[in-house]
Amino acid sequence: MSNSIYRLGTANMYDNALRNLGTRQTNLSNLQENLTSGKRVVRASDDPVSAAQAERAINRLARIQTEQRALETQRNAIAQAESALGDAVDLVQNFRELVVNAGSAALTPNDRNTIANQLQGLREQLLEVANRKDTNGVPLLSALGSALAPFLGPLSTSPDYSFEGLPGQTASSGVSIPNTLDGEAAFMFDPQRDGVYTAGVSAIPSSRFLNTTAVTPVDPSLVTGDNYTITFSAVGPGATPGTTTATYTLTNTTTGAVSPAVVVPDYPTDKPVTIAITSIPGLSFDIKGNPATGDTITLQPSPSMFSTLDNAIRDIRSAPDSNAAAQAVGQALGNMDIGLERLHNMRGYAGELLNRADRITGDQEKRSIQLEGDRSRAEDLDMIQGISDFQNQQVGYEAALKSYAQVQKLSLFNFIS
Repeated sequence: MSNSIYRLGTANMYDNALRNLGTRQTNLSNLQENLTSGKRVVRASDDPVSAAQAERAINRLARIQTEQRALETQRNAIAQAESALGDAVDLVQNFRELVVNAGSAALTPNDRNTIANQLQGLREQLLEVANRKDTNGVPLLSALGSALAPFLGPLSTSPDYSFEGLPGQTASSGVSIPNTLDGEAAFMFDPQRDGVYTAGVSAIPSSRFLNTTAVTPVDPSLVTGDNYTITFSAVGPGATPGTTTATYTLTNTTTGAVSPAVVVPDYPTDKPVTIAITSIPGLSFDIKGNPATGDTITLQPSPSMFSTLDNAIRDIRSAPDSNAAAQAVGQALGNMDIGLERLHNMRGYAGELLNRADRITGDQEKRSIQLEGDRSRAEDLDMIQGISDFQNQQVGYEAALKSYAQVQKLSLFNFIS
């Protein structure tokens, strides 16, 4: 009876020993796998909560990387757009310098024609810059969406330049910036927003002088966008000897409305007069010189920077004398200054978008560091602790093997001997 109990106990001890050896070997194998992978959680079953935290951090890191790749594409597009606006500013500045030269009284009609040809080349370059595309073939100044060439020149269906797109600017978000700029705001003029008008003077004999200052928008919200004509009449001797009086009438040629005649106070005959025109809604300018009966001043809105440049080229080329050239130069300079301001504003906005992209990148880097820390705390292994545990487990396993080997040597023959 005692022998049966002894045999049962021996078998149980044998099974327990094998089970302990298997457990120690499994633990040692797991520790070795953790050391080689550098992770405390290799499988989700190792620690479900930590595995879920690590997976969430990894997904957020992947999303940040995707957003950063998209941001880099957007940054490159805006950088190209800013460069294009810089080229446009340089072209308009060069155009402006030539226009100033064309106003010299010493130039002949042939000289002004040569300058007009140079101006024509600069205007063509400006239109090409405005239609420039990025590396993906998307127009840089397409606003909210446009044709492949956002800006079209005068056509049979459209007598002036037009923006073939949807004006507006795409908004930025916390992780992205627009990839296009509003070309309509950069190059196109709106009467109620910009109040850009061009004044023309009828043919004046070389013996007289008559021109106007640049038309200045006083209150763009009042500008109607209509065409106007100022006609002088009853220009003759004033009430006092040596003075002249004049009367002019303002006509809205778009609506046909005619304002009451305005009598200019008597002014010295031997001196040019300055007549301030303030009766046009939202606009103001001065007429300077010596008007005569029948002289007319025409005003029409300029729809774009390209139109302003084309008007300057046309008027400088066709100017028969210095009076007409001075009128063309004065109008062109005033309107180009308004256009340059819009270009500078849009270029400044592009620079702010690039700064915003840098700030977004900095924020994303901080988020990435935080998420990487969360992932590391959730699944990474403390290598010092891991090596220590592995060595302890290895020593224990070796001791168990040696103990088992010693126990297995016990047999009846060894007992008898």
